[in-house]
Amino acid sequence: MAKKGILRKTTAMAIFIFLISLVVLGAFAPLPSLSHRPSQSHLNKGFERKFEIAEDMFWKDAEPFRIIGGDLHYFRVLPEYWEDRLLRAKALGLNTIQTYVPWNLHEPRQGQLVFDGIADLISFLRLCHKMDMLVMLRAGPYICGEWDFGGFPPWLLAKEPAIRIRSSDPAFLDLVKSWWGILLPKVSPLLYNNGGPIIMVQVENEFGSYGDDQAYLHYLVKLARGHLGDDIILYTTDGGSRETLKKGTILGDAVLSAVDFTTGDEPWPIFKLQKEFNAPGKSPPLSTEFYTGWLTHWGENITSTDATHTATFLEKILSKNGSAVLYMAHGGTNFGFYSGANSGENESDYKPDLTSYDYDAPIRESGDVDNAKYKALRRVIAKYSAAPLPSVPSNNKRTAYGSIKLQKTAFLYDTIDIKNLVDMVESENPTSMEATGQMFGFVLYVSEYTAKGNGSTLFISKVHDRGQVFISCAEDNGKRPRYVDLVTRWSNRPINLPYLKCGSKNKLYILVENMGRLNYGRYTFDRKGILSSVYLDGRPLYKWKMLPIPFHNLNEQRVNPIALNAQKEVLKDSAHRKLKNQEIFNLEPAFYTGHFNVDKVTDTYISFRGWSKGIAFINEFNVGRFWPSRGPQCNLYVPAPILQEGENSLVILELEVPNPKLLVSLVDHPDFTCGLASSKLHKF
Repeated sequence: MAKKGILRKTTAMAIFIFLISLVVLGAFAPLPSLSHRPSQSHLNKGFERKFEIAEDMFWKDAEPFRIIGGDLHYFRVLPEYWEDRLLRAKALGLNTIQTYVPWNLHEPRQGQLVFDGIADLISFLRLCHKMDMLVMLRAGPYICGEWDFGGFPPWLLAKEPAIRIRSSDPAFLDLVKSWWGILLPKVSPLLYNNGGPIIMVQVENEFGSYGDDQAYLHYLVKLARGHLGDDIILYTTDGGSRETLKKGTILGDAVLSAVDFTTGDEPWPIFKLQKEFNAPGKSPPLSTEFYTGWLTHWGENITSTDATHTATFLEKILSKNGSAVLYMAHGGTNFGFYSGANSGENESDYKPDLTSYDYDAPIRESGDVDNAKYKALRRVIAKYSAAPLPSVPSNNKRTAYGSIKLQKTAFLYDTIDIKNLVDMVESENPTSMEATGQMFGFVLYVSEYTAKGNGSTLFISKVHDRGQVFISCAEDNGKRPRYVDLVTRWSNRPINLPYLKCGSKNKLYILVENMGRLNYGRYTFDRKGILSSVYLDGRPLYKWKMLPIPFHNLNEQRVNPIALNAQKEVLKDSAHRKLKNQEIFNLEPAFYTGHFNVDKVTDTYISFRGWSKGIAFINEFNVGRFWPSRGPQCNLYVPAPILQEGENSLVILELEVPNPKLLVSLVDHPDFTCGLASSKLHKF
């Protein structure tokens, strides 16, 4: 017993000396002060859900946590496919979903709120929770995201005097207060500390690339805290430079300053810079937009990034305990009229986005995961995942249903009774689309002028975005106008109006298409329509009539009477009349319709190769814009939930020249080789 006692004392003394030596040598770091460590109260008082930051790390329920997340936007995926896409994200190894909330989707007109269907944000958040996925919610009010007007509702553009968006303009702040007073109470019960999946809420987005109005940012933070409380982590995202971080975030611990940067930039010097803009101990290295691909505009080659390169730079973040959110994990589709646009040196350098938002992401537009990028990223994520990854789902089936013969059923002008339309707006000068109460689609501008024997010169200095010019005799109310030329935002040249011998005045028609509002940069305040005087032979032309021509958008249930007439009533009459051959290929907007049968419903793509430009509706769902003459996108994705067993209807508005055979094809693959931009075959 004496020997055992001596042995215990000797052993204890040796252990004590060893531990002291480790501290002296720095191998055993002292414990952080309790004020900087996560709360341990749940160990004594029972379990407490808590997500917080300490020691430059994220902590989930008092355990260190690394965010391996990905952007997946509920509004770019049909609700029937939300679970499918989340399963693929989970199999990739993601533990967190990041999503924007587009104000314009949920309040398309002031006071008209939409939170159902593809806008059912709460159901999406609950599904994430059910699938054990955390959520980073990007609440705006500005989101960017290659989404029309950066997520702002376009009715903001109709306010007079004009409001200053993304600023501390009181008129703008009052509208944000009203919107967040609706949105934030809806999501508050789903915060992590309240038992839900939301661990962080972003205010604004990349504000440092736009402005430096600190009063605006402080207002947003105060407003968010008032609705969400003090426990939720608020964050900002800015480019990884000193200038953007200085302008775009708030110093101290009011928000977490997170960063994004080009894939290929060394991440850790940027994370070191990030720490300067966060409170001590409150700067977990976080890239909230780790780019897996990039966007594509009409007229460009489809963007593609190397899988190995992307995976290598993700590993540089994860290997040193950094956190990253893949932008995008799954891109999806800009259904309806919601695709955005970018600009170059000036607002005339206009670059509209494709309908497809595939983004070259690891989960492709149709949900496919059998690709090199998904596999490469999954291999890297598996190394740093806290648990084994789920098995990878197989790709969804896609079917090539074959060709559809279309019939030209009506010219657009045949569906418009200008004399009897109640939506007509009259003004001395042209007014914007938004001022007419029209937010998306088209506006027809009509005026009269006295013809000259040698014709006239028409010039419009500012048209947003694309205007087709027609003329007719004023007395020819029963005849369709004659196409003359095209004026565009990016090439607003003078055009010649030919002499048209009429008994009275000539009538001028300008059909202006809204191709998507700018979503990024200093020209984001992007009204649509004719925004300047119209000059005829150097003199302003007055007395205008503006006719809104809306088609139903993604979050609207019914079509406009004009479109309804074209899609239904004209179809009934089409069996009793045939358009003359010379009418088939006039350069004039017209509706084409067809039907096809489906035995077994699956995903498909509709190929518009050989067509020019327009919009497509399947079973009255607005699939989006097509523009194969410009490219690169030839095919529009058609998810299975749009289709039905048996007969399905297709209606397209072709703005220019149709396919000579009046055929479209339902195929089983995407295609980005149309137009002048592409020369290689891309099938994914």
